[in-house]
Amino acid sequence: MKKLAIILLLFLISLLVACNDSSNKEQEEKNGDSTSDAQTITIEDGLGEQTLKETPKNIVVLEWSYAEDLLALGIQPAGVADLDGFHQWVNIDEKFDDSVVDVGTRQEPNLEAISRLNPDLIIGVKFRHEQILDSLKEIAPVVTFAPYSEEAVQDHYQNMINEFQTVAKIVNKEKEAEQVISNLESFTEEQKQRITEAGIDGSSYIATQAFTAQNTPTMRLFTDNSIVANVMENLGFTNAYQSDNIETYGYSEVTVEALQNYQDEENLQFLYIVQEEDNIFENQLKGNPVWEDLSFVKAGNTHALPGNTWTFGGVLSTQVLTEQLVNAMVKE
Repeated sequence: MKKLAIILLLFLISLLVACNDSSNKEQEEKNGDSTSDAQTITIEDGLGEQTLKETPKNIVVLEWSYAEDLLALGIQPAGVADLDGFHQWVNIDEKFDDSVVDVGTRQEPNLEAISRLNPDLIIGVKFRHEQILDSLKEIAPVVTFAPYSEEAVQDHYQNMINEFQTVAKIVNKEKEAEQVISNLESFTEEQKQRITEAGIDGSSYIATQAFTAQNTPTMRLFTDNSIVANVMENLGFTNAYQSDNIETYGYSEVTVEALQNYQDEENLQFLYIVQEEDNIFENQLKGNPVWEDLSFVKAGNTHALPGNTWTFGGVLSTQVLTEQLVNAMVKE
């Protein structure tokens, strides 16, 4: 009799456990609950909606601006394309660890090097990597940005911010991204105060990257959709150069004759980036009346920026660019 009672008790316990398990499963199904669903990340990239099953930890980046974005968020990528070039042009304080691997050029990344890193995400760009996208997807999920799409080129500055926020969402660092953007805005206000104190706020300007092309002094004049122009606008300046078209890369290529349209703008601030070995203003244009008779040249309102000034970067590069532009105009 005692043995029968024990058997009945064990049966009842088993039945209660089974019912409880079944109830829990039903409740989870009702709530749509699952660990993988909670980790799923959905973003919009240059190819449409992309869904990642979890927050990536081991990321390979094939374009500098997104590697910079990760650094801004306190994340070290596993691999970056053209590390030497990044170090030459992207002049930010945040640095890569020694563990970060070079994975070839931005245009032709090394697929074997990428695969050896066993990434759980690859970040690329449509205009460089669309042709190898299938090969990249065989290695890991891929997020593909399109910084030169028809929509993006309307405002390179805002697109840079949007892409930074997307990267932050991917790595679950959205609050950190808000702080980085806020820091940039505060820094810009501080630099704007320097402009006011120098008495040049509200001035017009032309900004250019200049070089020799086919033995001809050539200038890329930055247009209103560029990051440079947006930074200058945030500092209180007005772009004197206007293009009839939306320039895909944020600049128009012209020769020195185009500057004669601004002959009478004595208070115009002319900012230029040149390489030391190819300084067209000190070499080909020195003594050239087309250049030297310009009113803003006579007034001494020409300002050189460092030759490695980077005008196509992310949030951190934009902060550096802001200070470089102000330093060029404000002599303290």
